[in-house]
Amino acid sequence: MQTTNRIDYRGSFWFPVTPDQLWATIERFDLFESWWAWLDDFQADNGGLVDGTMLHGMVVPPVPWRLHLEVRLVRCDRPRLIEADVDGDVHGDAALRLEQAAEGTHATAAWSLRMNSTPLRVAVRAAHPLMQWGHDRVVDMTVSSFRQRALSADGSPPVQGPLA
Repeated sequence: MQTTNRIDYRGSFWFPVTPDQLWATIERFDLFESWWAWLDDFQADNGGLVDGTMLHGMVVPPVPWRLHLEVRLVRCDRPRLIEADVDGDVHGDAALRLEQAAEGTHATAAWSLRMNSTPLRVAVRAAHPLMQWGHDRVVDMTVSSFRQRALSADGSPPVQGPLA
């Protein structure tokens, strides 16, 4: 049984574009809500991945709660590394590392998030498997949609599919 108040994640993914191309795609904040159906009320206070940029939004996972997030980019080293502090209904840190690999980019994402709100703290203690499942579905949807986005030659939003 889960006894901690956190969700930790580490995943690796390959994209068939260069790190520079992937970085430029990640900077398309204006398209985030069209890429991901689970994201609402997204705003960025800056036009790019630079130190100090604040990202705000609401995550609506396939479980019965919503998460308000504020993400502050604390270190952006183009096109290799993004480190961020996460706050809102969860609190923690996150990192995305990009490396040139096999005619594309190997991306490694990692985060450790503690539940801030009382309902989330109760949920993670009482139903950690459900919380982990919802979290993992959001990650799956994000990567699937983003992979479609990274492959799009014309820069349009991805075609919506079962994981989009």
